[in-house]
Parts: sequence; structure tokens; C-alpha cells
Amino acid sequence: MRHNRPVIQAGDRHWRGSARLAVSCALLFCAMSLLVDWDAGSLTPLRALLWVTMSAAVCVVLLPQRVSAGPGWVAVRTPWRRHVVRTDGLAAVRQYEGVSSHLVLRDVHGHSVELDPRVLAANPLLWHELDTGVRRSLERGTLRQGADVLDRLGRRIDDETARAVLRESGLS
Repeated sequence: MRHNRPVIQAGDRHWRGSARLAVSCALLFCAMSLLVDWDAGSLTPLRALLWVTMSAAVCVVLLPQRVSAGPGWVAVRTPWRRHVVRTDGLAAVRQYEGVSSHLVLRDVHGHSVELDPRVLAANPLLWHELDTGVRRSLERGTLRQGADVLDRLGRRIDDETARAVLRESGLS
């Protein structure tokens, strides 16, 4: 007899708030656009459709990726699709700096995900799942590029967490 154990999954605990903000901004943009166009006397059904379409585009642009992780995997969901990478079989990790810093994780199966490292810093359970998978990849010898990137990121996350604990406890 096979027992189905529940799959424990970690997720971005701030995603709902960020998604609400994106939807609110898009709705506000839509309402203001329609109101200004109506007040100017130039609102037509075609223009209203244009404003609604542009508001939907604003929502899609502002909607954050939804990051989740479980034993041996990390998933990133965009409005269009879901990308999953095996963290216990990572082949390469790269971090790109600039206006929007992001990590690119690629596994031995050719799958890859891009995610914001701030999501990992803000969600210790996500970081733990990724770190555990990275350790397995190192043990198996599949991770050939980028272990140093994750090591630096891990130290930065640990430092930020320690400072936050000290700040909350009144010791700093």
C-alpha cells in the first residue's frame, strides 16, 4: 500500500501583497484614464477598450513572478507559464547585476529559471530549499559553475537575517 505524503512547499510570503498592489495600480490607471477621457468628451467604446487593454498590460508588467520551492526543485510562475528547475541537479548558476539583479539557475536537464535574489533573502524557507538542493548538486558533482555566487548570496542573506534579529531584539 502506497501512502501519499503531503508535499511541503515553500512560497514567497510577500507575493499576494505585491500582486494586490499591481492589480490596484492597473485598476487605478484604468479608472483615471477612463475618467479623464470621459471628462474631455472623447470617450468612445473603442477608446474605452484601448484603456482597458492598456490597463491589463500595466497589470501584467507589474505582476511579480511567483516563486515556490520544494524538496529538490524551484519553480517560477509568470502570467504565461511555469518554469521548474531541479535544484538537486543544478549545472550552473549565474547572477546578473544591474538595474534588476537576477539569478539564473540551470539544471542538468536543460531547464532554467530566472529569479530575483531579494525574494530568497525575504523568504528563508525558499532559501533553505534552494541551499539544500545546491548542497546535493555539489555532492553529486553536477554543479560546475556558480557555487561561489550562491555562497556569497548565502552569506549576504545570513548577515541580513542576523542584523534583523539583532534589530528586533533591541541589541543593535
